[in-house]
Amino acid sequence: MGIAIRTEHLSKEYRLGVINHGMFYKDMQSWIARKLGRPDPHAKIGEERFADQRDRFWALKDVNFDIEEGDRIGIIGSNGAGKSTLLKILSTITAPTEGCVKIRGRVASLLEVGTGFHGELTGRENIYLNGAILGMKKREIDRKLDEIISFSGIEQHVDTPVKRYSSGMYVRLAFAVAAHLDSEILLADEVLAVGDSDFQKKAIGKMQDLSAGQGRTVLFVSHNLPSVRQLCRKGIVLEKGRILFSGNIENSIKRYLQGDRGRISVLDSQSRELRRGPIEVLEMSIRDENGKPIQRSLENSERLFLSIVFDYKSIDPIFTIGFSMFNSSGEYIYRSLTTDVDSKANAGLRIGKNVIECEVPIVFLRSDEYTINVDCSIHNEEWIINPEMDREFSLSFTIVNTAFGAMQSTRGKIAPCIIWKINQA
Repeated sequence: MGIAIRTEHLSKEYRLGVINHGMFYKDMQSWIARKLGRPDPHAKIGEERFADQRDRFWALKDVNFDIEEGDRIGIIGSNGAGKSTLLKILSTITAPTEGCVKIRGRVASLLEVGTGFHGELTGRENIYLNGAILGMKKREIDRKLDEIISFSGIEQHVDTPVKRYSSGMYVRLAFAVAAHLDSEILLADEVLAVGDSDFQKKAIGKMQDLSAGQGRTVLFVSHNLPSVRQLCRKGIVLEKGRILFSGNIENSIKRYLQGDRGRISVLDSQSRELRRGPIEVLEMSIRDENGKPIQRSLENSERLFLSIVFDYKSIDPIFTIGFSMFNSSGEYIYRSLTTDVDSKANAGLRIGKNVIECEVPIVFLRSDEYTINVDCSIHNEEWIINPEMDREFSLSFTIVNTAFGAMQSTRGKIAPCIIWKINQA
């Protein structure tokens, strides 16, 4: 197969505050130097090439990759890694600061709710508008109109201006248009997160059919790792604007979960200093029933205890802290907070250093690698530490040799609810 998308030394810089040098001739000198591949004559001496500064930052830094025709690629990474910027450049919505993109074929994009539709036009009129933008003739759109409307599931509202649509209706119609009109490349950036679970499954199935049956190239950006695994064959992991890893999707997801900083592995370290907002997490550890740090894989018939030491800076009656657990696919397993059993448990917290401890029930886990992330918030108001996004606040462990009789053998050892102990350190 041929190459559908090629990027060469792709970089994107955003200026903050004052734009350009303030003088036209200096701007022209910088622009000419950039086009000729020469150093910027107005750059600071000794300045690192892609160093972020107060007045600028690099969203993408020297990105190079090739994507073959018919590939399904998952682009994954933390918030701010450069995923959306990359897709905007591939869609020609924004231009790169340096480097170039070579694309073979027409591109249909689903970048965010609202992109590509005119709010005053009806759903039907927007279908024709999008087809015209892709260079299709009216008779070609006519042949696919009924199929698009049926797939979107908004037949009753198709002649209503889209400004009156809910976000879910908007996305369903936008996806149906992008998927059914003639284009060789489909770019989707987290838009399916707005739709319900049934439509997400339907959309992922459609993208698989487009790639396998019609040979379309699909680039899919999402934080929903199970959906990425289901749809994509290959992955690109972005971290701070650079490609951290590129390969098959299983290895890509595993590399993303490890992160550039690296998750705290029980085989390497049991603690490190972490800071966030009104609390300062000083240490995390997982230990066996004898209080010894775990330096090996576990069977699910064994016992595992979690300890989090943190400096509590201000008293808030609805402050919550605990942990969330995810498997190697990034799927959420369960969550526990200090207030689960006793809503007044946080009364035991004091300004200063505190220790919370609990037993983590691993008896229900199958063989896999698991991650425990600190989960901390002002209840129902705001995240302090988001367990799905803040991957640095974590520990990992591995379950092997799952025992089928573990549930019976450990009966009575683990309470039905996780019991938290709160102590002043």
